[in-house]
Amino acid sequence: MASRHSDEATQCHQQLLVMPAATASYPKLHDRPRLAGAAAGVLGEVASILCLAGPMVGAGILLYLRSLMSMVFLGRLGQLPLAGGSLALGFANITGYSVLSGLAGGMDPVCGQAFGAGRTDLLRAALRRTVVLLLAASVPISALWVAMHRVLVATGQDPDIAATAYAYILCSLPDLAVQCFLHPIRIYLRAQSVTLPLTYAAAAALLLHVPINVVLVDRLGLGIRGVALGAVCTNLNCLLFLAAYVCLSGMYGGRAKACASASAPAAGEEDDDGGVKEWWSLVRLSVHSCMSVCLEWWWYEIMVLLCGVLADPKAAVAAMGVLIQTTSLIYIFPHSLGCAVSTRVGHELGAGRPERARLVARVGVGLGAALGIVAFGFAVSVRAAWARMFTAEDAILRLVAAALPLLGAAELGNCPQTAGCGVLRGSARPERAARINVSAFYGVGMPVALALAFWPAGLDFRGMWGGMLAAQLVCAWLMLRAVLGTDWAEQAERARELTGGGGGDGYAAVAAVIVDDDKAKQHAEMDKPQQVDNTLLMAIDCV
Repeated sequence: MASRHSDEATQCHQQLLVMPAATASYPKLHDRPRLAGAAAGVLGEVASILCLAGPMVGAGILLYLRSLMSMVFLGRLGQLPLAGGSLALGFANITGYSVLSGLAGGMDPVCGQAFGAGRTDLLRAALRRTVVLLLAASVPISALWVAMHRVLVATGQDPDIAATAYAYILCSLPDLAVQCFLHPIRIYLRAQSVTLPLTYAAAAALLLHVPINVVLVDRLGLGIRGVALGAVCTNLNCLLFLAAYVCLSGMYGGRAKACASASAPAAGEEDDDGGVKEWWSLVRLSVHSCMSVCLEWWWYEIMVLLCGVLADPKAAVAAMGVLIQTTSLIYIFPHSLGCAVSTRVGHELGAGRPERARLVARVGVGLGAALGIVAFGFAVSVRAAWARMFTAEDAILRLVAAALPLLGAAELGNCPQTAGCGVLRGSARPERAARINVSAFYGVGMPVALALAFWPAGLDFRGMWGGMLAAQLVCAWLMLRAVLGTDWAEQAERARELTGGGGGDGYAAVAAVIVDDDKAKQHAEMDKPQQVDNTLLMAIDCV
């Protein structure tokens, strides 16, 4: 019986690591080539991270284009719909989208480490629980959105703009339910190194976005309501495409479900205490992740509000809008890098390889620093022409040209700190990231921005971005300290507890299979010294 159980565990472990055909080019967890030398190991890890991040960059750019198209349709409707839609989007970002995105991030370390440990049953459980958690959180958010008109009027907003924004956000209510499924499915796929379908789904949804808006806005004459419903339909299409992929590829049920019962037999007989413990772990991680995301997201919205009391508020608010669109575009790259680093760190910790996790963290932060230099060069080189794509107003052009070098300098800190945040998220430490964001953005950035913009420096608009620069540099320094000071052996033990290892028979069986599998591959490599290392070929294929 023991021998038969060992054979089944070995067979299921091998099946668990077989990705769908669509992701065959991605590096898998235990079949990654063992490279000779530290430099070769770094190059292999660079290839692994870039293979994960590349498709996410594509998906992010496509989603960014979708938002721009929605703004174009709002602009075609006139100044009032554009103002009302912008106000509604800002309100929705602060009170809804940032919260759901942050809460969904709690399943990131659970899924990454569970996949590294071969616990696909825990992966699916985290997906189900996160969907339930987000649906529960969307109930009070929906109530707040329904009361939005009274909130805006009570805060002194123009009644016409408030009414227009209210019409937009009421039609956006279904989007909350869509986001409750869309965020978890993205993380579920990414945790298994499946990112290319995210790009395909975003591209397919974007192709339908313009026709949907034409029908709703122009043909049916729904106006601003049509723009809101068009955004909902596009997100729903993206969700349906991803859900179809998960079902048709067998990533949720079928053979993987059978493997889970063999690799972790205790999971199917989980007692109530175990379920409550896993729920509590997920909720705790989700709350801390939400705090980390929202604290940084809200900072940009506060900057927009502060621009309203500067010397030339109309030009300052408009210039801030252009710059936030710019930094949102640039942020796609470090955000994708951070997600890839989080996934790789989770994989290695879940598989019980702390030294490899350390390498992933250092390579990820190094790539973030290199990306920051590129972003700085881009911002400086386009400072004289960038704003002309948005406006021809001289006052706005001058403000944007003066602030772009500061924005680029801030990216020198933002890119590596975003990668460092991915390290903390992948190692299930979002509370550390939240504390760093509070210290950097609100303990340093806010006072510096107020001092530079108003008194004593009086730099006005440039002072606001000087505060952003100070916040990002301090945040990068604190993140670097956190990453370099990590005890990776301790984090591997924490991952073992998070994925239900705890000395259980199931975890021990999987760990033994992993060790035996690695030893067998080492012997195979010794027997075939003439085999050509395919890591560089893999990197070229990703590009």
